[in-house]
Amino acid sequence: MTEAGMPMNPFVRALSLTGFDEFASSLGLNPLEMLRRVSLPAEILRRQDGILSYRRYCALLELCARQSSTPLFGLRYGLHQGITVFGDLLYLIRNTGTVGEALIELRANFSLYNGAAEVDLDVQGEQALLSFRVSDGDTPGRSQAEELACGVAIQLMRTLAGSDWQPDKILLAHPSLNQETEYLHVLGCQSVFSANSTGLMFDAATLALPLSTGDEGLHHLVAEHLGRIERLAAAELPNYVRQLLRDLLPSGRATLEKVADCMALNPRVLQRRLAQESMSFQDLLDDTRQHMARHYLQDPAISMAQMAGLLGYSNPSGFSRAFHRWFNQTPLEWQRQHGPKRQPRLLRNRRSSGS
Repeated sequence: MTEAGMPMNPFVRALSLTGFDEFASSLGLNPLEMLRRVSLPAEILRRQDGILSYRRYCALLELCARQSSTPLFGLRYGLHQGITVFGDLLYLIRNTGTVGEALIELRANFSLYNGAAEVDLDVQGEQALLSFRVSDGDTPGRSQAEELACGVAIQLMRTLAGSDWQPDKILLAHPSLNQETEYLHVLGCQSVFSANSTGLMFDAATLALPLSTGDEGLHHLVAEHLGRIERLAAAELPNYVRQLLRDLLPSGRATLEKVADCMALNPRVLQRRLAQESMSFQDLLDDTRQHMARHYLQDPAISMAQMAGLLGYSNPSGFSRAFHRWFNQTPLEWQRQHGPKRQPRLLRNRRSSGS
């Protein structure tokens, strides 16, 4: 939902920053300082299933390009990342029958990891175009992100079609960010700038190439796993907030202001948007904590003190009071009815904490 012409701020998985610390350091940058300057938390590098604002992601790429005096930072970073950026989706892609089927799976499941862009595959006669389109064309730093996507796509195609594979040409929807000879040096093929779309143009016959790694059974299992992951493109505002809360709660920083900052929104704007969904920030915070608490109570390895910390409470007694308010019973009583038999551990923890 939008407000007064303001588009919903899209998100990408933190998986998009795979290898960032290593690559940024290789160019003389301080990775943590770069993250700080665009208001991204350092821990985002350790939580690949977390989410971050696409605008912040693009701002990071743009900042790194300037600070390292590397105009093609995004392109080089994408080539550096390669297929590692796809996470579990890579197993789904590689266990299809042909290159074409793999790219169709990529198109169908891209929104699992990126809610700001779409991947498409179009065949025009003897040519195929694997394209990448950002929904918000005014995002600062978008050009860096588009070139990064092309770098990743080249490495994916080399994985699928052979290490010597080369596109016929690279299409970029923006003007050149550096000398065209530099693009030729990095890519080894022609680049077309200010094109109608961004992507790779290549021989359509490539789509029929068989994949030696294809395993139909594994493909089915991975498809079932990915089917349980929330798609960023389909998620509405409350789901975005819940995902951020799950990431922020263990650090104790799950406040309205922090969540709004992660979304690159003013806290008042976030409150108004939630109100339009007939929700409040506190409702979502309580709901997220309740779901997390029930999940943790099933794990015999987590103590009461650890559980309280994971839910953002400073001590177990605060968690116990909140839990009683939610369910009208203590965590131990709930566990006796619903959880595994691990009461002795909880009881020991309660005695040692004096609660």
